[in-house]
Amino acid sequence: MPNTPPAPSPIIPSPASGHAEGVSNDEFRAAMSRLASGVVLVTAQEPPLDPEDPGAPSGEDVGMTATAFMSVSLDPPLVLVSLREGSRMDDLLAEQPLWAVSVLSESQRHIAGRFAMKGRVSDRLLFADIPYTRGEYTDAPLVGGALAVLECRTEQRVPAGDHTLVIGRVLTARVPSADGGPLAYFRGRYRHLA
Repeated sequence: MPNTPPAPSPIIPSPASGHAEGVSNDEFRAAMSRLASGVVLVTAQEPPLDPEDPGAPSGEDVGMTATAFMSVSLDPPLVLVSLREGSRMDDLLAEQPLWAVSVLSESQRHIAGRFAMKGRVSDRLLFADIPYTRGEYTDAPLVGGALAVLECRTEQRVPAGDHTLVIGRVLTARVPSADGGPLAYFRGRYRHLA
């Protein structure tokens, strides 16, 4: 009988952490930080507080920096963004199906940092000095000077660990600026391509 190597033992998640044995949060975070990704600003507008009352305050614009964003399908055109479960944007997109994405350029690092802050001020103040237009379908802010802008409608929400994967159908896609390179995120810092 030929000598066959023993079958590898299965990786069993540790009940306490949910990680495979031997993989800590820090190790996983460090490994994933070696994957360079593009940086986008996801935006949406909160619905009015009282849609029946024309005098009621309109909803506030909301923005969030994201590095977990990708195309999913060409036909139909679909994109995916990963949102931290329970975040303001996750809660908003659970009720508001229309949202937008601005692909940030290397000169827009300040915008990425501003919308990624923890314990930040109101979104109204964050948008105050940023040039933007409103999306035709979503009414969400589209950042001026972005490399590309897309308007989306949520098709599916998929729970995934401590995040929600939001898959959106692209309603409009424009490339308003051909200048500059993309803003990238690598090893925990915003960077530009050399």
